[in-house]
Amino acid sequence: MQQFTYTIQDPMGLHARPAGLLAKAAAACACDVKLTVNGTTVDAKRIMGIMRLAAKQGMEMTIACEGADEEKAAADLQAFVAANL
Repeated sequence: MQQFTYTIQDPMGLHARPAGLLAKAAAACACDVKLTVNGTTVDAKRIMGIMRLAAKQGMEMTIACEGADEEKAAADLQAFVAANL
């Protein structure tokens, strides 16, 4: 399993647009992708789960990738969140 933690920088937090883009990026991965914020874990491939987290600026989120392409998925998603959140 590959995982990383990121602190949300976007003043609007993890709102609809980046949540949708994150779900789309996670869906492109062959492995399982889980997103954890404040102890709640959701499937990062499902936008409604991501939105339910209500993650705000300054909150830490952890993305964990497990499966066939976990190393590439973790690297790609880390680059995504750095560029978009």
